[in-house]
Amino acid sequence: MRFAAYAGAAVGLLVAAFVLRVLWIGGAFTRIHPHFAGHCRLIDGPVGPEDITINQRTGRAYISASDRRALMAGRAVPGAIWSYDLTSVAATPVNLTPDAGIEFQPHGISLWIEPDGSETLFAISHPAPGSGWPANVVEISDLRGGRLQHRATLTDARLVMPNDLVAVGIDRFYLTNTHAHPPGFWQTLETYLQLQRANVLFYGPGGFRVAADGLLFPNGINASPDRRTIYAASTTGRSVLVFDRDPHSDALSLRQRIPISSGGDNIEVDSDGTLWIGSHPKLLVVPKHAADASVPAPAQILRLSAGSTQVDEVYLSDGRPLSAASVGAHYGSRLLIGQIFGRGFLDCEIEGTPHAAP
Repeated sequence: MRFAAYAGAAVGLLVAAFVLRVLWIGGAFTRIHPHFAGHCRLIDGPVGPEDITINQRTGRAYISASDRRALMAGRAVPGAIWSYDLTSVAATPVNLTPDAGIEFQPHGISLWIEPDGSETLFAISHPAPGSGWPANVVEISDLRGGRLQHRATLTDARLVMPNDLVAVGIDRFYLTNTHAHPPGFWQTLETYLQLQRANVLFYGPGGFRVAADGLLFPNGINASPDRRTIYAASTTGRSVLVFDRDPHSDALSLRQRIPISSGGDNIEVDSDGTLWIGSHPKLLVVPKHAADASVPAPAQILRLSAGSTQVDEVYLSDGRPLSAASVGAHYGSRLLIGQIFGRGFLDCEIEGTPHAAP
């Protein structure tokens, strides 16, 4: 009897510890004190502008948008890639893919710029069920005359849960799989038990191969300006993973884990190598916001200088006017903030000095 009592108490403690850990990772104990040294305006247009990248030479932003609530409700509408000119006083978003069908549901994007200035856009897409397409593909398009000209569609059985990608050449890129399992019981188990089963894939001559394995929820991915360092946000690991990249073999080796005390999403890297990270300080609220637009989810943008471990909190809100910020893209004194589900993105002007992150 005494052994059974001890065993029961031990199990109870383990369950309590597990629940507390999930709550901690999910931000249940995080307090939100909104702040931003600057001002923002909500730019109408894209629905679900989840990822944004900026051509630092031209000041033109590219925005990946997909109406995820419509997808979840079984009434898919076409996704889109939008452009937004940060050098124009009267800038408005322009849909670069007006003829897309429901098979185009873009997620993470990356821009490759050739020495002559020509641009190639890489986009992960999750075609709508019933469209007749594979569940996950990578679309590659060249930008010509203000339109996207489709070049290739790639798919592979190893694209299990692709989220984001970063181009390191006109025909090569790295891609994150957030989980080793597709949506369902095993993926849920992988998430809540913090199982390190996910990976980063590399695509180049010869197709897809695993570049880094045994990772915990790798989400956004990007590269240093010289492409010798690859960064990946570990969402439930609440950290940024820093990899050394061998430019000859494209092999990755983990150099460092930098804690960010939040659920990192997409990573953008500006011209001086600074990382800008869209993040979720209260991860457990994001699914509630996904199910009900009236439930706000806090939005956070973090900044991390190259070679530093000091994380600055540039922007924090309680989820108004924009919830579940997934990306912060920086250009000069401007900061564009995207979101996973809602309509529109923020165009912000930065002033002053950001806070040190808690």
